[in-house]
Amino acid sequence: MPKSHIIEVEHLVKNYADLVAVNDVSFAVDEGEVFGLLGPNGAGKTTVINILCTLSKPTSGKALINGFDVNHQQSQVRQCIGLVFQDPSLDERLTALENLEFHSRVYNIPGSLRKERIEQMLGMVELWERRRDIVKTFSGGMKRRLELARGLLHHPKVLFLDEPTLGLDPQTRRRLWDFILSLRKTEGTTVFLTTHYMDEAEYANHIAVMDYGKLIALDNPKELKSMVGGDMITLSTVDDQKAQAELQKRYNIQARGDGEQLTFEIANGDRFIPTLIKGLDTEIISISLRRPTLDDVFLKLTGRGLRDEAVKSEFKEMVRQFGRHQRRR
Repeated sequence: MPKSHIIEVEHLVKNYADLVAVNDVSFAVDEGEVFGLLGPNGAGKTTVINILCTLSKPTSGKALINGFDVNHQQSQVRQCIGLVFQDPSLDERLTALENLEFHSRVYNIPGSLRKERIEQMLGMVELWERRRDIVKTFSGGMKRRLELARGLLHHPKVLFLDEPTLGLDPQTRRRLWDFILSLRKTEGTTVFLTTHYMDEAEYANHIAVMDYGKLIALDNPKELKSMVGGDMITLSTVDDQKAQAELQKRYNIQARGDGEQLTFEIANGDRFIPTLIKGLDTEIISISLRRPTLDDVFLKLTGRGLRDEAVKSEFKEMVRQFGRHQRRR
């Protein structure tokens, strides 16, 4: 039995004066899946999420969440969704309990259910023992878990995660994802994700890639990787510029250089390496082979690496955290 679409987007456009932030984007998300939206900074990902979450109106096009129109049925859409923003949005002057109590009233959760839901969510994210502590005293990972609890308090059909683990250490990221994936299994929650982390993107059943406001690819991770066209060979030589020209002339291979090494893709890379070692005139310092990753797909489609975008995001987060720290002094 085919799954129904929980999200439907048709010919979505968003203009800001002369800037086309979202340019004729269409896709659908199945109920209960993890759907990843990837793209370089400024590609239009957050604009799409803002439209789907009724925080911004499209210039044209149509979007439905659980059958409700984001333009004309905003109240119904908001009851169906939970949202964990890229930037923290908790009231740090309140306790964890007070944050969730306020949110439950905003979503009109009946008083008879309120206490039960709050206890359930705080227990699920392992913050029940800290429920009466001021949020300002929480670590970054604890705040993220509390934001997840808040986003799930009203049992949404769709959970939007905009860079959910940005700035968190690997162990905390792993714990958060264990929780998110278990929630998807037990509750059937649809997860709509933006991220710059390759390992997180691998959790997605389907991935859409955006660049300059347009949707440039949409498929499952396995099929997207097949677009790369073979194994990835990384090569370091005594003269990479000369080796790059030699690869082009002798083997018709277009190698990409980053100032430190050359990278190219080729079918049956393990069989090609001995030929390359014997046939290349330029002295080879090191050579390695690996299977394609989503970062390779991202680089092929956009000309930028997903890892590079993650570094930019991490740097921006560090600057933001430093600014907050300075203001508190």
